[in-house]
Amino acid sequence: MSKHVLLVDGMALLFRAYYSTAMMNNFMVNSRGIPTNGIHGFTRHLLTAVDTFSPTHIVACWDMGSHTFRNDLFPNYKANRSAPPEQLVPQFDLVKEVTESMDIPNVGIPGYEADDCIGTLASHYQQDAHVTILTGDQDILQLLDDQVHVALLKKGYGNYDTYDADRFVEEKGIKPKQMIELKAMMGDTSDHYPGVRGVGEKTALKLLMKHGSLDAILNNLESLTPAQKTKFETDIEMVHLSRQLAEIRCDVDLSCSLDEAHYRPHRDKVIDKFNEFEFKRLGDLV
Repeated sequence: MSKHVLLVDGMALLFRAYYSTAMMNNFMVNSRGIPTNGIHGFTRHLLTAVDTFSPTHIVACWDMGSHTFRNDLFPNYKANRSAPPEQLVPQFDLVKEVTESMDIPNVGIPGYEADDCIGTLASHYQQDAHVTILTGDQDILQLLDDQVHVALLKKGYGNYDTYDADRFVEEKGIKPKQMIELKAMMGDTSDHYPGVRGVGEKTALKLLMKHGSLDAILNNLESLTPAQKTKFETDIEMVHLSRQLAEIRCDVDLSCSLDEAHYRPHRDKVIDKFNEFEFKRLGDLV
Protein backbone atom coordinates (compact mmCIF):
# COMPACT_ATOMS: atom_id res chain seq x y z
CA MET A 1 0.00 0.00 0.00
CA SER A 2 1.33 3.45 -0.88
CA LYS A 3 -0.49 5.21 1.96
CA HIS A 4 1.19 5.08 5.35
CA VAL A 5 -0.52 6.65 8.36
CA LEU A 6 1.40 7.60 11.50
CA LEU A 7 -0.93 7.72 14.53
CA VAL A 8 0.79 9.67 17.29
CA ASP A 9 -0.02 9.12 20.96
CA GLY A 10 0.40 12.78 21.84
CA MET A 11 0.33 12.50 25.62
CA ALA A 12 2.81 9.61 25.62
CA LEU A 13 5.32 11.66 23.63
CA LEU A 14 4.73 14.84 25.64
CA PHE A 15 5.08 13.16 29.05
CA ARG A 16 8.18 11.24 27.98
CA ALA A 17 9.77 14.41 26.63
CA TYR A 18 8.90 16.41 29.73
CA TYR A 19 10.20 13.95 32.30
CA SER A 20 13.39 13.14 30.42
CA THR A 21 14.53 16.75 30.93
CA ALA A 22 12.60 17.72 34.09
CA MET A 23 14.60 15.13 36.03
CA MET A 24 17.60 17.41 35.47
CA ASN A 25 15.56 20.57 36.20
CA ASN A 26 15.83 21.57 32.55
CA PHE A 27 12.50 23.20 31.73
CA MET A 28 13.70 25.33 28.78
CA VAL A 29 11.82 28.45 29.90
CA ASN A 30 11.47 30.92 27.02
CA SER A 31 11.67 34.71 27.13
CA ARG A 32 7.96 34.91 28.08
CA GLY A 33 8.54 32.71 31.11
CA ILE A 34 6.78 29.67 29.61
CA PRO A 35 8.39 26.24 30.11
CA THR A 36 8.77 24.49 26.76
CA ASN A 37 10.83 21.37 27.49
CA GLY A 38 7.91 18.98 26.89
CA ILE A 39 6.89 20.73 23.68
CA HIS A 40 10.45 20.78 22.38
CA GLY A 41 10.99 17.09 23.08
CA PHE A 42 7.60 16.15 21.65
CA THR A 43 8.42 18.04 18.46
CA ARG A 44 11.80 16.41 18.14
CA HIS A 45 10.26 12.95 18.68
CA LEU A 46 7.64 13.70 16.04
CA LEU A 47 10.06 15.02 13.42
CA THR A 48 12.45 12.11 14.02
CA ALA A 49 9.60 9.64 13.54
CA VAL A 50 8.60 11.37 10.30
CA ASP A 51 12.17 10.98 9.06
CA THR A 52 12.29 7.32 10.16
CA PHE A 53 8.90 6.06 8.96
CA SER A 54 8.19 8.45 6.03
CA PRO A 55 4.43 8.61 6.60
CA THR A 56 2.15 10.05 3.96
CA HIS A 57 -0.48 10.85 6.59
CA ILE A 58 -0.29 11.84 10.28
CA VAL A 59 -2.84 12.27 13.08
CA ALA A 60 -2.08 13.29 16.67
CA CYS A 61 -4.41 11.80 19.30
CA TRP A 62 -4.91 13.30 22.77
CA ASP A 63 -6.60 12.66 26.09
CA MET A 64 -9.33 15.23 26.76
CA GLY A 65 -9.30 15.46 30.55
CA SER A 66 -8.78 12.75 33.13
CA HIS A 67 -12.37 11.48 33.45
CA THR A 68 -13.49 8.83 30.95
CA PHE A 69 -16.15 6.15 30.68
CA ARG A 70 -13.73 3.83 32.47
CA ASN A 71 -14.01 5.98 35.59
CA ASP A 72 -17.77 5.56 35.38
CA LEU A 73 -17.29 1.80 35.29
CA PHE A 74 -14.64 1.77 38.02
CA PRO A 75 -14.14 4.99 40.05
CA ASN A 76 -10.65 3.90 41.16
CA TYR A 77 -9.42 3.68 37.56
CA LYS A 78 -6.07 5.52 37.42
CA ALA A 79 -6.82 6.86 40.93
CA ASN A 80 -3.14 6.41 41.81
CA ARG A 81 -2.04 9.02 39.26
CA SER A 82 -0.80 12.28 40.74
CA ALA A 83 -1.69 15.68 39.29
CA PRO A 84 0.57 16.82 36.44
CA PRO A 85 3.53 19.02 37.40
CA GLU A 86 2.96 22.76 37.39
CA GLN A 87 5.52 23.33 34.63
CA LEU A 88 3.81 20.81 32.34
CA VAL A 89 0.24 22.14 32.59
CA PRO A 90 0.62 25.12 30.18
CA GLN A 91 2.32 22.84 27.67
CA PHE A 92 -0.80 20.67 27.18
CA ASP A 93 -2.49 23.25 24.96
CA LEU A 94 0.62 24.87 23.50
CA VAL A 95 1.96 21.58 22.10
CA LYS A 96 -1.11 21.32 19.89
CA GLU A 97 -0.14 24.59 18.26
CA VAL A 98 2.96 22.81 16.93
CA THR A 99 0.93 20.03 15.30
CA GLU A 100 -1.53 22.60 13.95
CA SER A 101 1.35 24.53 12.37
CA MET A 102 2.34 21.30 10.62
CA ASP A 103 -1.26 20.82 9.42
CA ILE A 104 -1.54 17.64 11.49
CA PRO A 105 -5.07 17.05 12.82
CA ASN A 106 -5.44 16.97 16.61
CA VAL A 107 -8.04 14.37 17.62
CA GLY A 108 -9.57 13.79 21.03
CA ILE A 109 -13.03 12.94 22.36
CA PRO A 110 -14.21 13.86 25.89
CA GLY A 111 -14.97 10.73 27.89
CA TYR A 112 -12.46 8.60 25.99
CA GLU A 113 -8.70 8.17 26.10
CA ALA A 114 -6.29 8.87 23.27
CA ASP A 115 -5.89 5.08 22.97
CA ASP A 116 -9.57 4.76 22.01
CA CYS A 117 -9.15 7.39 19.30
CA ILE A 118 -6.04 5.58 18.04
CA GLY A 119 -7.87 2.24 18.06
CA THR A 120 -10.83 3.65 16.14
CA LEU A 121 -8.70 5.40 13.53
CA ALA A 122 -6.36 2.41 13.11
CA SER A 123 -9.36 0.14 12.54
CA HIS A 124 -10.70 2.55 9.94
CA TYR A 125 -7.46 3.43 8.15
CA GLN A 126 -6.09 -0.11 7.84
CA GLN A 127 -8.66 -0.83 5.14
CA ASP A 128 -6.80 1.54 2.81
CA ALA A 129 -3.36 2.15 4.30
CA HIS A 130 -0.54 0.79 6.38
CA VAL A 131 -0.68 2.16 9.94
CA THR A 132 2.16 2.77 12.39
CA ILE A 133 1.25 3.77 15.95
CA LEU A 134 3.90 5.83 17.73
CA THR A 135 3.68 5.53 21.52
CA GLY A 136 5.49 4.49 24.67
CA ASP A 137 2.53 2.50 25.98
CA GLN A 138 2.60 -1.28 25.56
CA ASP A 139 -1.19 -1.49 26.03
CA ILE A 140 -1.43 -0.39 22.38
CA LEU A 141 0.03 -3.75 21.29
CA GLN A 142 -3.49 -5.21 21.45
CA LEU A 143 -4.21 -3.23 18.25
CA LEU A 144 -1.56 -5.04 16.18
CA ASP A 145 -2.97 -6.44 12.95
CA ASP A 146 -1.87 -7.28 9.41
CA GLN A 147 -1.70 -3.60 8.45
CA VAL A 148 -1.13 -2.13 11.93
CA HIS A 149 2.35 -1.94 13.47
CA VAL A 150 3.42 -0.33 16.75
CA ALA A 151 6.62 1.65 17.31
CA LEU A 152 7.39 1.84 21.02
CA LEU A 153 9.66 4.73 21.99
CA LYS A 154 12.93 3.74 23.59
CA LYS A 155 15.48 5.93 25.36
CA GLY A 156 16.75 8.80 23.28
CA TYR A 157 15.49 9.93 19.88
CA GLY A 158 14.99 7.71 16.87
CA ASN A 159 15.16 4.48 18.87
CA TYR A 160 12.08 2.26 18.51
CA ASP A 161 11.00 -1.20 19.48
CA THR A 162 8.79 -1.97 16.48
CA TYR A 163 6.18 -4.71 16.63
CA ASP A 164 4.06 -6.44 14.05
CA ALA A 165 1.44 -9.08 14.88
CA ASP A 166 3.76 -11.99 14.03
CA ARG A 167 6.47 -10.81 16.41
CA PHE A 168 3.92 -10.42 19.21
CA VAL A 169 2.58 -13.95 18.72
CA GLU A 170 6.10 -15.35 18.59
CA GLU A 171 7.13 -13.62 21.84
CA LYS A 172 3.94 -13.94 23.88
CA GLY A 173 2.37 -17.12 22.54
CA ILE A 174 -1.01 -15.40 22.27
CA LYS A 175 -2.69 -13.16 19.69
CA PRO A 176 -2.60 -9.37 20.15
CA LYS A 177 -6.32 -9.14 20.97
CA GLN A 178 -5.80 -11.68 23.77
CA MET A 179 -3.73 -9.07 25.56
CA ILE A 180 -7.11 -7.70 26.73
CA GLU A 181 -7.90 -11.00 28.45
CA LEU A 182 -4.36 -11.25 29.79
CA LYS A 183 -4.72 -7.86 31.48
CA ALA A 184 -8.22 -8.75 32.69
CA MET A 185 -6.66 -11.55 34.72
CA MET A 186 -3.35 -10.01 35.82
CA GLY A 187 -4.70 -6.48 36.31
CA ASP A 188 -2.76 -3.28 35.71
CA THR A 189 -0.98 -1.48 38.55
CA SER A 190 -0.43 1.61 36.36
CA ASP A 191 -4.14 1.97 35.62
CA HIS A 192 -4.99 0.82 39.16
CA TYR A 193 -7.31 -2.13 38.65
CA PRO A 194 -6.59 -5.52 40.23
CA GLY A 195 -7.84 -8.18 37.82
CA VAL A 196 -7.82 -11.52 39.64
CA ARG A 197 -5.82 -10.97 42.80
CA GLY A 198 -2.97 -13.45 43.09
CA VAL A 199 -2.85 -14.22 39.35
CA GLY A 200 0.21 -12.75 37.67
CA GLU A 201 1.32 -12.54 34.04
CA LYS A 202 3.02 -15.95 34.02
CA THR A 203 -0.06 -17.80 35.30
CA ALA A 204 -2.45 -15.78 33.14
CA LEU A 205 -0.41 -16.53 30.01
CA LYS A 206 -0.24 -20.21 30.84
CA LEU A 207 -4.02 -20.39 31.34
CA LEU A 208 -4.72 -18.48 28.12
CA MET A 209 -2.45 -20.73 26.07
CA LYS A 210 -4.01 -23.84 27.58
CA HIS A 211 -7.69 -22.84 27.35
CA GLY A 212 -7.62 -20.40 24.41
CA SER A 213 -9.75 -17.64 25.91
CA LEU A 214 -10.85 -16.05 29.17
CA ASP A 215 -14.41 -17.29 28.64
CA ALA A 216 -13.12 -20.84 28.25
CA ILE A 217 -11.21 -20.48 31.52
CA LEU A 218 -14.29 -19.15 33.34
CA ASN A 219 -16.44 -21.94 31.88
CA ASN A 220 -13.98 -24.57 33.11
CA LEU A 221 -13.04 -23.41 36.60
CA GLU A 222 -13.20 -27.01 37.80
CA SER A 223 -10.13 -27.78 35.68
CA LEU A 224 -8.02 -25.21 37.54
CA THR A 225 -6.04 -25.92 40.68
CA PRO A 226 -8.07 -25.45 43.87
CA ALA A 227 -6.14 -22.25 44.67
CA GLN A 228 -6.68 -20.81 41.16
CA LYS A 229 -10.36 -21.75 41.22
CA THR A 230 -10.83 -19.92 44.51
CA LYS A 231 -9.07 -16.80 43.20
CA PHE A 232 -11.25 -16.64 40.10
CA GLU A 233 -14.46 -17.29 42.03
CA THR A 234 -13.57 -14.57 44.53
CA ASP A 235 -12.87 -11.98 41.82
CA ILE A 236 -15.32 -13.14 39.15
CA GLU A 237 -17.01 -9.72 38.88
CA MET A 238 -13.69 -7.90 38.83
CA VAL A 239 -12.27 -10.03 36.00
CA HIS A 240 -15.27 -9.15 33.83
CA LEU A 241 -14.91 -5.47 34.74
CA SER A 242 -11.16 -5.54 34.18
CA ARG A 243 -11.73 -6.88 30.66
CA GLN A 244 -13.87 -3.82 29.91
CA LEU A 245 -11.23 -1.51 31.35
CA ALA A 246 -8.38 -3.17 29.44
CA GLU A 247 -10.02 -3.14 26.02
CA ILE A 248 -9.16 -0.23 23.76
CA ARG A 249 -12.35 0.88 22.07
CA CYS A 250 -12.29 0.84 18.28
CA ASP A 251 -15.80 2.22 17.76
CA VAL A 252 -15.57 5.78 19.11
CA ASP A 253 -17.78 8.29 17.30
CA LEU A 254 -15.06 10.26 15.54
CA SER A 255 -13.93 10.79 11.99
CA CYS A 256 -10.79 12.13 10.37
CA SER A 257 -10.53 11.40 6.68
CA LEU A 258 -7.29 10.38 5.03
CA ASP A 259 -7.45 13.60 3.06
CA GLU A 260 -7.51 15.63 6.30
CA ALA A 261 -4.58 13.60 7.60
CA HIS A 262 -2.45 14.01 4.46
CA TYR A 263 0.95 15.24 5.62
CA ARG A 264 2.05 18.20 3.53
CA PRO A 265 3.35 20.90 5.89
CA HIS A 266 4.25 24.42 4.77
CA ARG A 267 7.79 24.90 6.02
CA ASP A 268 7.53 28.68 6.51
CA LYS A 269 4.45 28.24 8.72
CA VAL A 270 6.21 25.60 10.80
CA ILE A 271 9.38 27.67 11.17
CA ASP A 272 7.31 30.68 12.30
CA LYS A 273 5.82 28.58 15.09
CA PHE A 274 9.24 27.23 16.06
CA ASN A 275 10.57 30.79 16.22
CA GLU A 276 7.63 31.80 18.38
CA PHE A 277 8.52 29.06 20.86
CA GLU A 278 12.23 29.94 20.48
CA PHE A 279 13.24 26.53 19.14
CA LYS A 280 16.48 27.40 17.42
CA ARG A 281 17.66 24.13 15.90
CA LEU A 282 14.49 22.13 15.21
CA GLY A 283 13.89 23.95 11.94
CA ASP A 284 16.72 21.92 10.41
CA LEU A 285 14.61 18.76 10.88
CA VAL A 286 11.57 20.01 8.95
